[in-house]
Amino acid sequence: MSVRTIIIVALATLLVACAAPPTPTPTPTPVVPLRIGVLPITDVVPFYVAEQQGHFAKQGIKVEFVPAASAAERDQMMAAEQIDGQVSDLVATVLFNAKSPKLKIVRIARAAFPNAPQFWLLVPKDSAIKSVQDLKGKEIAVSQNTVIEYITQRMLEREGLAPGDIKTTNVPAVPTRLQLVQQNQVAAATLPDPFASLALLGGARIIVDDTKYPEYSLSVITFRTDVLTKRAGDVKKFLAAYDQAIADIRATPDKFRNILIERGRVPDQLKDKYQFPPFPNPGLPTQAQWDDVVRWALDRKLITAPVTYESSVVSGQ
Repeated sequence: MSVRTIIIVALATLLVACAAPPTPTPTPTPVVPLRIGVLPITDVVPFYVAEQQGHFAKQGIKVEFVPAASAAERDQMMAAEQIDGQVSDLVATVLFNAKSPKLKIVRIARAAFPNAPQFWLLVPKDSAIKSVQDLKGKEIAVSQNTVIEYITQRMLEREGLAPGDIKTTNVPAVPTRLQLVQQNQVAAATLPDPFASLALLGGARIIVDDTKYPEYSLSVITFRTDVLTKRAGDVKKFLAAYDQAIADIRATPDKFRNILIERGRVPDQLKDKYQFPPFPNPGLPTQAQWDDVVRWALDRKLITAPVTYESSVVSGQ
């Protein structure tokens, strides 16, 4: 090998050694899902519509639904920080925030509309009770210390009963309350839809429902305060996808009927008849609505000090 060749090879080797190392391919940042606790109720159906229609993906977020069989189970998961958000109600939020502000309401999920109640106070088919006044001193089946008892008390007070005349018995399970009405084993019961519709189908009669007093029966979407602090952008995108799902349901409700039946726990007897309830436009509970729930909880000694509106409801949308 000539001297010239040796020099060329040496220079080539030196150039290769001095070349910059290849730029490593960046590892994509994993998308952390928003974990949403879901009960088998109509209120959460828009979440599933948003997922099916790809609205979460279009917003660039990932959402994981975490099923809960009961509100108690959902609240336990929230307390353990196993979920980030949920559909709840004002009473549950007040109680959850009794010691410190752990949750904030970001949106009203459901409300009563004319001809579309959320809650009914019903009596059995053959009951002698004809009016609210006939319920004075009679036991009404409710889930005590919950929105069910709150709505029952407020409706009856507005209808003229004194607080001391309102008697309740604790029956937390909705199917059990329905059965008691169907079998004429209770004077009255407060039921949500679609169980109330099933009771009416069997002949139960309405004494009062929340269409007369819609200010009391809101369900709401809440998120943990730490999630709202760290992931405000993701929550905003979640709500944008949710709002689009509401628009989809309004435009073509029949397209999403199977989701309603499956996820809304609609009984077999109602599957051919049950329709989507109306969903409200984006909004938040008012200060007056919140303060009334706080007063009720204080009167019931469920909390020891007021829970402020500002600590538990986001400002604006």
